[in-house]
Amino acid sequence: MLEKIDLNRTLDEAEYKKRVPELRSRLYSLQRKCWDARLPVLLVFEGWGASGRGAMVNFLTQHLEPRVFKLHMILEPRTFEVSMPWLWRFWTKIPAYGEMAIFDQSWYRRVLINRVERQARRLEWQQAYEDINDFERALTDDGALIIKFFLHISKQEQEHRLKKQAKDPLSRHMRDPEDRLQLKKYKSYAKAVEEMLMRTETEWAPWNIIEAEHHRWARVRVFECAIARMEKALEERKRRA
Repeated sequence: MLEKIDLNRTLDEAEYKKRVPELRSRLYSLQRKCWDARLPVLLVFEGWGASGRGAMVNFLTQHLEPRVFKLHMILEPRTFEVSMPWLWRFWTKIPAYGEMAIFDQSWYRRVLINRVERQARRLEWQQAYEDINDFERALTDDGALIIKFFLHISKQEQEHRLKKQAKDPLSRHMRDPEDRLQLKKYKSYAKAVEEMLMRTETEWAPWNIIEAEHHRWARVRVFECAIARMEKALEERKRRA
């Protein structure tokens, strides 16, 4: 699956500068419409280490209404969270009706890592993906819209970006040590990612694989995918009303 993605896709600067203001305006308008319609929206960002998730989230949210969205950066579970059912800490972050929740990594993170690093038995990570499908189905059955993104870059690009980060005194201290581990085991992670995408690609919460080697293309694609899903969800809700 991933090897068939065309990572050479890009967008020239003039076209990019022309389209971004319109896309930002449309997304802001849709955010307000979702509020009026009491439609909760979850934007889920996954992807390779150094694929630009943080920068993408920052760019996406610059012109949104800050009172109506919350950003969640997902790290390892804390001590008290380990004692709870594993999806509990995500249930607590679900947006209220009309609000938006943005996840910089999500419930997929630990399952993927635990699988590749052999911290979970096969039956455990397979059951975890079933739990995720049930979790997302329960949210969408209650009216939520889930928009999932996987930012895809090649091993060569990941290595280039990690080396660049290591030379930057600011980004060097913010690096995730798991990114280097991911690069070292890129083939194993690629296989696990493909199975993750396959097992959790559902009618109610489909994946959007974003070609992320060129930031202009990736940003526009994320806007386009989010806008299309939100417009469709609002139209369906209007028809049911």
